[in-house]
Amino acid sequence: MTIQFKGLMSAAAAGALALCVTEVPALAKKLKLNHSLPEVTVPGQSLNFFAERVEALSGGELKIRVYHGGQLGSQRESVELVQQGALAIAKINASELETFEPLYAAFNLPYMFENGEHVRKVLTGDIGISPLDATADNGFIGLGYHYEGERFFYLSPETGSLADLAGKKIHVQPSPSAIRMVELLGLQATPISFGELYSALQQGVADGAEGPIAAMTDLRFGEVTKHFRLNGHTSIPGVYVISTEIRNGLSAEEQGVLRQAAAETYDFQADAWDAHEAKAKIRAA
Repeated sequence: MTIQFKGLMSAAAAGALALCVTEVPALAKKLKLNHSLPEVTVPGQSLNFFAERVEALSGGELKIRVYHGGQLGSQRESVELVQQGALAIAKINASELETFEPLYAAFNLPYMFENGEHVRKVLTGDIGISPLDATADNGFIGLGYHYEGERFFYLSPETGSLADLAGKKIHVQPSPSAIRMVELLGLQATPISFGELYSALQQGVADGAEGPIAAMTDLRFGEVTKHFRLNGHTSIPGVYVISTEIRNGLSAEEQGVLRQAAAETYDFQADAWDAHEAKAKIRAA
């Protein structure tokens, strides 16, 4: 009787343990994502959308924690952390990636795109896809792109034409081709970190900069530069880069979730960007 009672108790305990195990959900994988802009900007809100889509598409098994405003480092520092596997994902301007992969230099060439739809076709076609996987052996892989509109010149001195910009000190993206483009226009490329740009414009260390028109309003550069030129010389996307090491540790299904979420976020970001840019032009004027 004693042996039988013990057997029944053991079976009951094993059943209870099995019930506990099946009822406890698997722990979600949590990935950190860093980017340089404030949360209130369109890119910041779009990255929150990306995190929401990743969680929804994975059924809660994959989660993204977004660090806004460069909390985990500058764009270059973020790429290096991703290469080391210390950071899972970063959203980086394609110009910054030129020093890691020359294919990204194509985005710095002026007047390559006719409009936003042309940008979309290129980024989602073979030309756009080719740079994404080219850096796998360099520690990171591109998941997809962020549409970030056209770039313009905004300056303190008033200019009537591009010829009036000759000799002006202009902040540009830290890439060889972007610097060369500005030099060919007769300008002086001024290497200033993005975090120091506001004070540099305020103090006259730089006469102006080039970037999206929304920077005049969202980042308050309009307080220290009173003029802008709607020249739309480039349309440089952002790129989601994921650590090769971390990506290889994910299942094929999880990798697919990240790419799908990135594709959905491109559409969300593009629509929000166009609407916001139209308002920014009115406010900046």
